[in-house]
Amino acid sequence: MAFSTVYPLYVQKVERKGRTKDEVDQIIRWLTGYDQAGLDTHIGQHSDFKTFFAQAPAIHPNTALIKGVVCGVRVEDVPDPLMQKIRYLDKLIDELAKGKAMEKILR
Repeated sequence: MAFSTVYPLYVQKVERKGRTKDEVDQIIRWLTGYDQAGLDTHIGQHSDFKTFFAQAPAIHPNTALIKGVVCGVRVEDVPDPLMQKIRYLDKLIDELAKGKAMEKILR
């Protein structure tokens, strides 16, 4: 699945709850190490999630602190590394949509 297909859904989800696209971008940059230009490039190139995460400059070292449930699955227990990164991102976006403070989301 293309990251660029899911990205607007992340933005829509948080905007319905009064949050912003800039906050979504900040979370993605924190998690992956991309700068804004790199993030925009992957969105424009319609990169799939595998490529998006494989080319990420640096997955944040605090990802192990991301815990919780997304779609009935504990993110810390997902065995596939790619799916776990996707679930980490989903969890962070969920926290943003639920109104959690950015300082707490970005552990």
